[in-house]
Amino acid sequence: MGQGITGASASRGLRLPQRSAGAWRVLVVEKDRGAMEALRGDLRRHGHQVEGVETGSAALQACEDADIVLMDLELPDMDGLEVCRGIRLQSDVAVIAVTSWGSELDRVLGLQAGADDYVVKPYGSRELIARMEAVMRRVQAKPQAAKVISHGSLRIDVGLREVSLDGRGVDVTRKEFDLLCLLASHPQTVVPRKRIMQQIWGDSWSRRTVDTHVSSLRMKLGGSDWIITVRGVGFRLGPA
Repeated sequence: MGQGITGASASRGLRLPQRSAGAWRVLVVEKDRGAMEALRGDLRRHGHQVEGVETGSAALQACEDADIVLMDLELPDMDGLEVCRGIRLQSDVAVIAVTSWGSELDRVLGLQAGADDYVVKPYGSRELIARMEAVMRRVQAKPQAAKVISHGSLRIDVGLREVSLDGRGVDVTRKEFDLLCLLASHPQTVVPRKRIMQQIWGDSWSRRTVDTHVSSLRMKLGGSDWIITVRGVGFRLGPA
């Protein structure tokens, strides 16, 4: 990631410790394609399944399929801290922020945004792998409780990706579920339209796309009061 790996280990590739627990699915989020490909190659040679993306919007789309995310906070399309928050909203995947921002305030903001650990460039390969091992031990040891969001008579089961209203199932599409889940995760907050578009649709969206999905959700939930439009800003969940 950038000028991350230092010393002789950079030319030899990462020397990962032998693992009995099996390979991880690693998502590398890095705007520098050369650095990304080098890290992907090193991790793959040691048995890990690695995918790489260059933007925050792509990271939000791909994170649910990963066990651990190594994420540069300096991204071309979105604030890296906002991407961390977005990942944390939709997934319990392990996240390590890897960045050249090295002040104490930067570290605090990264951890508060949802990163499990924070590595400053340039870093040594042994340090990075040790931190990955430590984070994965904590994540794997933590019991994974099912996340259910309740808002009045509305119930959203994030794990099963199911929506019910007054105990009756509501048939929603994948994107409708993602939109409703995002709004329900911030019940007292107006979620900006731009954030909705970037987090749910990534690079392929239009203004009309959001409006169409909001309209469809209102119809399926039985009323326009479930999703409130805040003109010029975005949308929020209606009162319970």
